[in-house]
Amino acid sequence: MKRIILKSGEERRILAGHPWVYDNEVARILGPVGPVDLAPGELADVESQGKTYLGRALVNPHSKIIARIYSPSKEGVDKGFFKRRIREAMARRTVQGTYNLTQESARLVFGEADFLPGLIIDRFVGWPREALEAALSERPITFDMAESALGPPQSWLAVQVLTYGMDIRREEILIALEEVLAAPWGLPTGIIEKSGAKVRELEGLPLKEGLIQGSFPAGGIIIFENGFPFAVHLEDGQKTGHFLDQQKNRLLTACYAQGLTSSSPQGVRVLDACAYTGGFGIHAARFGASSVIAVDSSGEALEMAMQNAQLNGVELTTVQSDIFDLLRSYQRAKERFDLIILDPPAFAKTRSALEGALRGYKEINLRALKLLTPGGILVSCSCSQVLDESRFKLMIAEAALDAERRLVMLDFRYQAPDHPILLGYDESLYLKCGYYRAVI
Repeated sequence: MKRIILKSGEERRILAGHPWVYDNEVARILGPVGPVDLAPGELADVESQGKTYLGRALVNPHSKIIARIYSPSKEGVDKGFFKRRIREAMARRTVQGTYNLTQESARLVFGEADFLPGLIIDRFVGWPREALEAALSERPITFDMAESALGPPQSWLAVQVLTYGMDIRREEILIALEEVLAAPWGLPTGIIEKSGAKVRELEGLPLKEGLIQGSFPAGGIIIFENGFPFAVHLEDGQKTGHFLDQQKNRLLTACYAQGLTSSSPQGVRVLDACAYTGGFGIHAARFGASSVIAVDSSGEALEMAMQNAQLNGVELTTVQSDIFDLLRSYQRAKERFDLIILDPPAFAKTRSALEGALRGYKEINLRALKLLTPGGILVSCSCSQVLDESRFKLMIAEAALDAERRLVMLDFRYQAPDHPILLGYDESLYLKCGYYRAVI
């Protein structure tokens, strides 16, 4: 087995739990008889300058991240390894009733946070949309109604393979998935690859998307999140077509919307900015919001939001617009909202883009705060991995100062627990979601 020897002092971050080794941290690479080169996708052991064993890694000499540690011990990577890791990941998601995987969609594997570097697997549970809508005319559709009409739900997998070491082992991964899911969860009806992330290009891999096994309904599927139906197009939607990481935050937002109704006899007006397919706004409407405006730059996403509103039996007004332009126009028109959700795409994907992104985040939060009614609630999110929690909170404080609003932080959340946060690996904590009430 080849050995990657780090430069002096470079082991501290890895000992704290970070799984990546950068190429500029490597002192030398040794084989049984001397210096050697690494081959993309092979295994190597990582050691400190003082010969402390740090773990076994998947390597790629063509990437800035030259090694990704997957185990603290000297275990190999084969079908049995993948079966163990997938079973362990699923067990973590079902502990203490966190997820009911027979009914709920969830991320089964979250890359390095589940000790499978560069492998992401989402499982969507539901029914073919066209068949379900043909069988049921009543709205809203419930899970029990769907099961009564069409029998037990089916499942589909969306798989992202983002690193060289995983890409060359995709057949073993698919076989392991089939054997693990066969009982008790049931084999997936189809597996869709969503490996379109630019990180593959940094690994020297082509982008890949499309059906790789089984079938997927042309009309999409309907899943249930927090008991509410949502249409999902795994093949066509942005990333997977439905962001599972916000499902707990959407439910909490709905609870706040419900709380506002008790003190708002005129009704609760909601602005769901960067709404995508309407998840936050529809949850708020299901919990009593009297008016919901969903804003997104994508007409296709808003069309899906309207279809999701119909499935849920609620009203939704959609506006296709750039969020910066819309907030400015609402401010000029002196519009007011009781609940505003800001869930924009990542403004910063690299550290070099962070300062510009912070200006963007501050602007939309400042303008949203100017639109809030007294006692209104702002739900502000960021999925920019490089924007940490403390800087995010400081940005909110600065926006409040400039907007001349005083805020009380009601809660602060992260991604849903099926997207685990691995201590020492800050990249796994990417989603920040703050809940703020405007008291002045």
